[in-house]
Amino acid sequence: MTVLQSEPAPTALRLDYGKRLMLVAGRANPELAARISEKLGVQLGGMTLKTFANGEVYCRYEESVRGADVFIVQPTCANAYTDLGTNDAMMELLAMVDAAVGGSAHRVIAVSPWYGYSRQDKKSAPREPISARLVARMLEAAGIDRILTMDLHSGQIQGFFQKPCDHMTALFMLTQYFGDLGLEDLVVVAPDAGRVKLNQKFADKIGADLAILNKERPAQQVAEINYVIGDVAGKTAVLVDDIIDTAGTLKAAAEAVQDAGARRVYAAATHGIFSGDAWENLAAANFEQVVVTDTLPLPPRAPEFVRVLSCAELLSNSIRQIFTDGSVSDVFGGENQLF
Repeated sequence: MTVLQSEPAPTALRLDYGKRLMLVAGRANPELAARISEKLGVQLGGMTLKTFANGEVYCRYEESVRGADVFIVQPTCANAYTDLGTNDAMMELLAMVDAAVGGSAHRVIAVSPWYGYSRQDKKSAPREPISARLVARMLEAAGIDRILTMDLHSGQIQGFFQKPCDHMTALFMLTQYFGDLGLEDLVVVAPDAGRVKLNQKFADKIGADLAILNKERPAQQVAEINYVIGDVAGKTAVLVDDIIDTAGTLKAAAEAVQDAGARRVYAAATHGIFSGDAWENLAAANFEQVVVTDTLPLPPRAPEFVRVLSCAELLSNSIRQIFTDGSVSDVFGGENQLF
């Protein structure tokens, strides 16, 4: 056969590509990463992580990441046990992303169930930053291909990303827990008007009534509850929110529903930050239980009435779907868009 009669060259080079999933953890919540690792059946990748004497963070992957889908488990929160601050966790995540990109990873996915700065999602006064948007820009500049997060303070934060943002929810975990408790005469109490939609879904799932608190914020991290809209007298109240930080709002809410005649008070939230005087505020509010998930590590000296549910199975199922190019919304049956 002459050159002129030879077969034409193909227009594409086909390669049997074996996809590789790597799971690594920062120091913000290594316990959650270990649980996800167990659920996935994948060992955590080796990482060198440290903070220099001058406060700078450092990371290095101890094995090749070339061609791998690298999932970095790092909520942007403080961890008292690893001596990591919130901003240190943020910088460590950025460094881990940059190192994976520089190591020729195929894709880099930030698994950040707690999205730091999420409450600074708009301007509430002149000359304020929109820090939640800034965090999104920094992560994308570092080189993430997508982010996996949970129960954002407002769903519109997804719009700050140019890359895909997979938004998970702990709603079904929490409602399942309260359903299993078998409590009677339940009323779900929304801490403010902005949480009514979430609380209505929560109430529908457990077959409870809904009440709403009239709340005002005279200053940052200060809440005043004026009155309760709805009937809570003689009932078991469940206060549902996305975040518990200093628990000042939660304490005021518990006192308001107790003054309105509630018999017992529970609380549920996805993210338990528990900073400042949180433990003292919760103890003073006489809660039966305060239920959160492990998106953040539980700080020291937690009282016995605080219950922690693990979101590891939810996150591992989502990671598996992302890795196999499946449908993340199928994890929830298409019901994860709650806001």
